[in-house]
Amino acid sequence: MNLRALAAQTVAAVLERGESLATALPAAQSQIDNPKNKALLQELCYGVMRELTQLEYFVNTLMDKPLKGKQRIVHHLLIVGAYQLLHTRIPAHAALGETVAAVDDIQRPKFKSLVNGVLRNLQRQSEELRENMPTKGPITFNHPKWLIKRATAAYPKQWQQILKANNERSPMWLRNNSAMQSRDQYLAQLAELEIEATAGAIGDNSILLANPVPVTALPDFDKGASSVQDIAAQQAAELLDAQAGERILDACAAPGGKTCHILELAKDIEVTALDCDQKRLDRVAQNLERIGLEATLICGDGTAPETWWDGKEFDRILLDAPCSATGVIRRNPDIKWLRRDSDIEQLVELQQQIFDASWKLLKSGGTLVYATCSILPNENSQQVARFLERHQDAKLIPLHQGDTPQTPGWQLLPGDNNSDGFYYAKLQKQ
Repeated sequence: MNLRALAAQTVAAVLERGESLATALPAAQSQIDNPKNKALLQELCYGVMRELTQLEYFVNTLMDKPLKGKQRIVHHLLIVGAYQLLHTRIPAHAALGETVAAVDDIQRPKFKSLVNGVLRNLQRQSEELRENMPTKGPITFNHPKWLIKRATAAYPKQWQQILKANNERSPMWLRNNSAMQSRDQYLAQLAELEIEATAGAIGDNSILLANPVPVTALPDFDKGASSVQDIAAQQAAELLDAQAGERILDACAAPGGKTCHILELAKDIEVTALDCDQKRLDRVAQNLERIGLEATLICGDGTAPETWWDGKEFDRILLDAPCSATGVIRRNPDIKWLRRDSDIEQLVELQQQIFDASWKLLKSGGTLVYATCSILPNENSQQVARFLERHQDAKLIPLHQGDTPQTPGWQLLPGDNNSDGFYYAKLQKQ
């Protein structure tokens, strides 16, 4: 099938049926043999999700009336074509020709002239359309209105910086496996292979690649010498600070990056990795196997530990709570269009339930690190503040200046140290 047709179908799966790119894209890529074409398909789909509202503005402006119902697939094909013309180095004649040819593969041959006409007009009128584009709101910032509103309320001075960072391409961060070599040693190995890299500003094992590379190009990746993990996510295991002989729970553990990091940093610990999704738990097992680590994997509900817990308390718990994922949009741009404002309160309630349930599993004197990949205060600092009010035996362990029971935790915003957006709070049970 024509690559542009596959891109249109993938975009439609996300926007019309609510599938994630993580699910829809591999299904489309499985129909392609050429690795370069697989990469191009990914570029088109991710790019459309980053630039969606502006692309739709351009396309809709050039049409007499919007396409509806079964014809929406043509709309998605037009968006794919518009992205190629405006945001890639693909020669215009190739972008136009391939996109028009894709009309046959999406079984809408009557729309060939429409697709050709709209894209040629876009090619000619792009500068004029940009000049007339709205100067505020969803079209300007390529974000849904509800998220712009929440970001503005939470970060009145930084919201534009956050939205801009969300629309950038995510860098490739590595986590050095300190159990195998030092970060400096791994940087030296990368340099020998002419892979340009630098040490991260936070964390002891973070490494930033100047340009992404296939993991197969990384030194001893298949033996566990390094892992792909954002610098912000790497702080979880370091803040947990597991010690030899301790019993650790990694709640909501999939896909397992933090589980592996916990085991890399401490010897002779017993780690239980919990997740409610067996398929995602299988990814934890794969990550552990690659690095040569062991943990007890349990498929269970974090809100109902009585259904899986053996009654032995944990010394430390990492609770990477289910959240809006509004901090990792640059890595997963489809989040902007899959998430709804109404989801937030439901997530806050679920977080509270898992938070309270996990606290019961913690030893007296034990430590719990609460984490999310969200930027929203009601999932983060407000959630922890409410927890501290409910649990008089919980003591906040400050992570930085200004981390108080009234405004608890450490909020990393997208783009800080070239990181994703993450939140952490560290609590001790009295």
